[in-house]
Amino acid sequence: MKRFVEGEAQRNVELMWPTGRLRLDFKTIANFRKDNGRAIRNACRQFIVLCRPLNLSTAAIVAIDGSKFKAVNNRDKNFTPAKMQRLRMLEAQMLASPDHQLSLTDPDARSMKNRDGGIVGYNVQTAVDTKNHLIVAHEVVTAGIDREQLAPMAEQARAATGIDDLTVVADRGYFKSEQIRTCDEAGITPLVPKSMTSNSKAEGRFDKQDFIYIASDDEYRCPAEQRAIKRFTTIESGLTLHKYWSSACPRCALKAQCTTGDYRRIARWEHEAVLEAMQLRLDRQPEMMRVRRQTVEHPFGTIKSWMGWTHFLMKTLPRVRTEMSLHVLAYNLKRVMRILGIGAMLAAIRV
Repeated sequence: MKRFVEGEAQRNVELMWPTGRLRLDFKTIANFRKDNGRAIRNACRQFIVLCRPLNLSTAAIVAIDGSKFKAVNNRDKNFTPAKMQRLRMLEAQMLASPDHQLSLTDPDARSMKNRDGGIVGYNVQTAVDTKNHLIVAHEVVTAGIDREQLAPMAEQARAATGIDDLTVVADRGYFKSEQIRTCDEAGITPLVPKSMTSNSKAEGRFDKQDFIYIASDDEYRCPAEQRAIKRFTTIESGLTLHKYWSSACPRCALKAQCTTGDYRRIARWEHEAVLEAMQLRLDRQPEMMRVRRQTVEHPFGTIKSWMGWTHFLMKTLPRVRTEMSLHVLAYNLKRVMRILGIGAMLAAIRV
């Protein structure tokens, strides 16, 4: 890629014009990218700030999503505990890593699940505004799942757009109670569908949604019209949960459709009202999931197409973040050129 840009700087008039006909050496290009990572990321953020007075990032709704990008590290040079059973000689190095993984080519790359089975790479997060489809915030992380990314990306999006009453839409992979409450406390409105992981529903029994919570009495009404009262409070996985059940369970005619135990126990998080309010918003706006898909997935496809559907060229997390910032800046520049035209965009940059 560096040698390609070097050749284009001497051949392509569209590149010769903005660079002032500088004859860029490939090593100069490589060092610029390597030595100016923070500045490049700041330029990417500052471009979104520039879009504010142009009314290009005024949408009060952003869609958040993550996508797995390949790292330069080959899967054969990434080691998990299963692989280490066959490669005992590298066990000490692997165990020294916090997440028990070792990548020989890119030490920061991690093995992650994706639609094709698995990948060694990075998890790229983006927040895209629903009006002009600009990437208003992005991040590169090594965590293979998205559950911890909702609040950080929402905060980044709000800081970038300057919109206080922001609404963020994400898929069910981002559903985590604590993250949703963090957004709610920060004044950000989340719209995230709940993951459907109920064993009872899968086995044909009543789901928790079939039990109606009566806030005035702090009780649940079950499908048999009995009341499940609060019995005790416990802490599980760091969450304070209230447990409810009815004394009528053992002799209930619907017991076989409800539970395999003596009592059907219902757990309620102490801040469950936040999740219920979000679900109510989703029920009123079912089209938001379609808006999310149409908004946030297209930029990923575009950028991966530009990359040639291959891996990142840089190694280690800081440099990969710089490379991703260059892709995002290029994407946003092309979007603004398409919306305003080249002349108007250059005039705005010069101000």
